[in-house]
Amino acid sequence: MPPAFVVYILQSKSSGRFYVGHTNNLRDRIQRHNSGRTLANKGKGPFELVHVEYFPTRTEAALREREIKSKKRRGYIAHLLRTSRA
Repeated sequence: MPPAFVVYILQSKSSGRFYVGHTNNLRDRIQRHNSGRTLANKGKGPFELVHVEYFPTRTEAALREREIKSKKRRGYIAHLLRTSRA
């Protein structure tokens, strides 16, 4: 069975800031971010997808999202991106 949920990291092309979230429809979610229909970062795009992790359940995806957000360090996300591209 293919993974149903993803944790994603977007990077703002205008500010360089990161946004972490989870969804079961990545294409639609990115479109919503880039069209300004997401209140958390409205007007802060455009966004580029820089990292994706796959999970079989929403619970697992939400836990991983919280784990990444709890680090609250740009350095952690930079490390995550370096190691995932290797």
